[in-house]
Amino acid sequence: MSSEAGSRIVVTGATGNVGTSVVRLLSEDPQVGSVRGLARRLPEWSPPKTDWAAVDVASEQADLVKEFLGADAVVHLAWAFQPTHDPATTWRTNVLGSIRVFDAVASAGVPTLVHASSVGAYSPGPKDQAVDESWPTHGWPDAAYCREKAYLERALDAFERDHPGIRVVRMRPAFLFKRESASEQRRIFGGRFLPGPLARPELLPFLPDVPGLRVQALHTDDAAAAYQLAVGSDVRGAFNLAAEPPVDAELLAEMLGSRPVRLPRTAARSAIAAAWGLHLLPASPHLFDAVLRLPLMDCTRAHTELGWRPTRTATEVIEEFLQGLQQGAGARTEPMRGRKVG
Repeated sequence: MSSEAGSRIVVTGATGNVGTSVVRLLSEDPQVGSVRGLARRLPEWSPPKTDWAAVDVASEQADLVKEFLGADAVVHLAWAFQPTHDPATTWRTNVLGSIRVFDAVASAGVPTLVHASSVGAYSPGPKDQAVDESWPTHGWPDAAYCREKAYLERALDAFERDHPGIRVVRMRPAFLFKRESASEQRRIFGGRFLPGPLARPELLPFLPDVPGLRVQALHTDDAAAAYQLAVGSDVRGAFNLAAEPPVDAELLAEMLGSRPVRLPRTAARSAIAAAWGLHLLPASPHLFDAVLRLPLMDCTRAHTELGWRPTRTATEVIEEFLQGLQQGAGARTEPMRGRKVG
C-alpha cells in the first residue's frame, strides 16, 4: 500500500505519554509520508507531516473506518487509566474502544496493526529471572488495568485467526517514563495535588522496601523507537521492551541518597487501600498487588528480530523523570500539561 510519497500512519491516543513520542519519531521518519493523530482533544502541538482529528475511539459516533481508509498502518495507543473507582468506564474505553479499533482496521483494509499491550498483561512471574514473550498473558484479575490488557490479548488472538492477512504486532513495554510525562503521571497515579518537589532526595531520608517491588522501566522515546521499527518492517507477534537494570528499593535509595527500610506488603497495601478508599490516591491497591507479581521481561526478541535496543538505562530514565516531577514538566497536549504543585 505504501506509495512513493511514503507510508500513511494513523496513531490513536496520539497526545499522551507514548503517543507524543511515537508521533514525533514518525513525523521525522523519511519513509513516512504522513501521520494522522487521533485524540479526544486537539493539541496545540503540530509536528511536520502531521494532521489531527478529534476522535474518541469508544464513541459509537466516531467513524473509525473513515479515519483508517488508505492507511498503511494503525498504531493503537489510546488508553484511559482513570477512574480506577469506576472500572466499567475504563472497560468501555480500553476494551470496547480497542475492539472497535480492531474491527475498523479490518473493515478499512489496513495491512498493519501495532497494538500497545503491556507487561501488565502477563500472569504473575519470577523476579529473579526474565521471561520471554511465551509467558502466559492472563494478567492479574483483580487489577482493572491488567484485566483489560489481558482481555485484549485474547481479542487479538481471535482477530489474527479471523484476519490472517493483517500483520499484527503487540508491544509489551515495561513502565514508561520521560521528563515531559511527569505531571501527567503524577496526576494519574499520585493525585492532582501531590507536590512534585517531594521527589527531592533531601525530603526522603528513607525509602520503603516492599517485598516483590522489583520492576522494569523504559524511556518513552525508546519505546516509541520500537513502534517506529515495527511500522517500517515486516515483523509480527509480541515484543518485550525494557531497559536494564531492574528497579527496586535498593537502587532507588542509592539514587536518592536514602536508606531502604523493609516494609511488609500488608502494611504498604493497607496504607494504599486507605488512601484510595478516601479518594486521596488515584492508584488502586489492586494495581499495587499486580505490580508485586509482574515478571521481569527478557527482550532478546526485540533485540534480534526488531533490531531495537534502548538508548538509556533504567537509572537514567528514573533520574530524568524525577527531575520532571520537581519542575512540573509537561508538553503542549491536554493530557501532558505541565503543572508544578507545592
